[in-house]
Amino acid sequence: MEHTKQVAFIGFGEAARAFVSGWGGAHSAGMAAFDIKTQADVSRVDMLAQYRAHGVTGAEDARGALHGAGLVFSLVTADQALAAAQAAAPHLDGGVLWLDCNSCAPETKVKAAKIIESAGGRYVDVAIMAPVHPKRHLVPMLVSGPHATPAMHALHALSMRPQVAGEQVGQASSIKMLRSVMIKGLEALSAECFLAARRAGVEEQVLASLEGSDPDINWRARASYNLERMVVHGARRASEMQEVAATVAALGLPCAMSAASAQWQAYLSAPAVDPGSDELIARMDRILAAL
Repeated sequence: MEHTKQVAFIGFGEAARAFVSGWGGAHSAGMAAFDIKTQADVSRVDMLAQYRAHGVTGAEDARGALHGAGLVFSLVTADQALAAAQAAAPHLDGGVLWLDCNSCAPETKVKAAKIIESAGGRYVDVAIMAPVHPKRHLVPMLVSGPHATPAMHALHALSMRPQVAGEQVGQASSIKMLRSVMIKGLEALSAECFLAARRAGVEEQVLASLEGSDPDINWRARASYNLERMVVHGARRASEMQEVAATVAALGLPCAMSAASAQWQAYLSAPAVDPGSDELIARMDRILAAL
C-alpha cells in the first residue's frame, strides 16, 4: 500500500464502521481511530465498545490515532471537517495522505487542504456518492486533487472502488454537493408533502394523484425511505445541506431550496423518533406524534 504504515480514522461513525466491517479483518492490522465522542461522558462507553467490536485501536485523542499513520480517513460531520483538520495537523507524519471524506462545500475543502498541506500532509478531496450500507467499503466514491493518483493506489489496496473526478481540490465535492441538492431536497419535499397530507387526512388521495402523474415511481416506498433517512440521519444531513447551500451561493445562484432542505432535515432529526417499520402510514404517525 502506497506510503501506508497504518490506517487511521478521525471520526468513527457509520461510514468508518461500514468500511472496517466491509474489510472483515483483511486490512485491520494496525488500524487506529479517534472519535470526539470518546471524550464525552455520555458516549464514551459506547464508543470504546465500537472500537473493540470493529477490531481497531481506540485512541484518547487525535494525536494517539495519528501516530505512525500513512493514510487517514476524515469521517466527521460536515460542520466539523475544518476543525478536524486543524486539530490533526500538528500530529501528522510527513507525506501522510489525508482523505477528507466529509460532505463539505468545495470552499471548505480548499481551506482544509491548506491546513493539511502546510503541515506536510497530502490532502485528497473525497466524495462518498451513496449510502455506505449495504455496499460498505465498496460504496462509490470520487477523489480529486493533486494527490488523487496515490490516493487511488492506497484505496485500491484496501479493495475500495474510487474514481478520479479531477486534479483540483473541490471537484469531487462539487459533484457531491450539487447532487445533494436533488437527493436531500427530494427527502425534504417528501417530508413536507406527506406529513402535511397525513395531518390533513388526504394522504391516500395525494399518493394516488402522484402515482397517476408519475407511475414509474413507487411513491409510497420512496416516501417511507426518505422519512427514515431524515429521522435517523437528519442532523448530519442538515449539516451537509448547509454546505450545499454555501456551494450554490458561491456560484452566484439563489440557494433557498437547499437552505430550506437543511431546515427540514434538522426538524425531523430533533425528536429522536424510532422510525419503526417501513409501512408509510405507521411511520408518518410515529413522526407526527413526536413533533
